[in-house]
Amino acid sequence: MPVHKVRPDISVLTDSLDVPGIGHIPVNAFVLHAGQPVVVDTGLGLPDRNFLERVAAVLDPSDVRWIWLTHPDRDHTGGIFDLLAEAPEARVVTTFIAAGIMSCEHPLPLDRAYLLNPGQSLDVGDRTLTGFRPPLFDNPATVGFFDNLSGTCFSSDCFGAPLPSAELAQAGDAREVGAEDLRSAQLLWATVDSPWVQNVDLEKYHDSFQPLRDRKPDLILSTHLPPAAGITGAMLDTLGAAAGSPPFVGPDQEALQQLLSTFEPSAGGR
Repeated sequence: MPVHKVRPDISVLTDSLDVPGIGHIPVNAFVLHAGQPVVVDTGLGLPDRNFLERVAAVLDPSDVRWIWLTHPDRDHTGGIFDLLAEAPEARVVTTFIAAGIMSCEHPLPLDRAYLLNPGQSLDVGDRTLTGFRPPLFDNPATVGFFDNLSGTCFSSDCFGAPLPSAELAQAGDAREVGAEDLRSAQLLWATVDSPWVQNVDLEKYHDSFQPLRDRKPDLILSTHLPPAAGITGAMLDTLGAAAGSPPFVGPDQEALQQLLSTFEPSAGGR
């Protein structure tokens, strides 16, 4: 799983999941090499992933001071407790709701938590990180952020796109995907990850893009998209068109049975 350094102070720890019928979904975490180093999300919790090793490829885990948890879904929290154990001075930037959700499985030590709501900021030594609620999200605890020094937006699930191959899902630049293919994939992801978008008030939905319009980030780093530089305007247009989209309907039991039948050994092989 490659590591991309998209800016001198930002490393992308890439990963992906192959979801039949959807595509290869990027699953990124990030290291912000700030005055007080920040790890953004902690990857998948699958048995064959070792998040600490991936962090150690770009930073001594003991140097981590902040873990910004954009929300507590399992594709964002895979290595969080291992990292907390190896980074004794690190605190988890999260929300009251997220801490509560995590307590249903593995409680987050409250003395290691730093609660931050959209609109509030965190000083990490050489820069300020300002939390915001992305226009699209699948978890009510979601808080992305803007880095005022690099001008980068960390958008959590927003702007995600399932892609046709693991190579594209773990690419270093979203522009490796054709513009129309990227638009289609992002609209699909909007209906999969944020099904409520079909029922939104159009004016209020478009108003939710204002923080991105005001900040004009040149680089957007999404958990579920390769790094996207120089295409913010096009991606905002794409997501703006997602309102009212027909809902995604996943495979039913008949489709599952057909899929499982392809895994069964032939009679001659028994």
